[in-house]
Amino acid sequence: MTAELAALYGDPDRLAHPHLDPAELTSPTGCYLVAWVGDEPVAGGGLRRLTDTTAEIKRMYVDPTWRGRRVAAVLLEGLEDAARSLGYRSVRLDTGPRQPHARRLYERAGYRAIPPYNDNRYAVFWGQKTL
Repeated sequence: MTAELAALYGDPDRLAHPHLDPAELTSPTGCYLVAWVGDEPVAGGGLRRLTDTTAEIKRMYVDPTWRGRRVAAVLLEGLEDAARSLGYRSVRLDTGPRQPHARRLYERAGYRAIPPYNDNRYAVFWGQKTL
């Protein structure tokens, strides 16, 4: 994911903005899910707390060889289910201009455009979904 985003945006530090501490993706307020096919990890994504009622989906990634097979949609549903189980009532996310496939996925899944909620200088779409 790091190499792909660095190539897309021409910035090797792309994932440093905005900052994400891996500890934010752990219990009791967050999680990180990995999708496996057999013994091969093919996708992953995290969930972190923004407020008591809202979580943020972070670092969703699907291995290129597994794209177009609904893996991202299943992972997104899993992250939403995890958010519900952690007591969140809504989830937010953002994506950049060079990831139109991600934006289409999020909009099809019910994410509605909202004003920017973070300082992600790479984002052009900020979305929210009520769970």
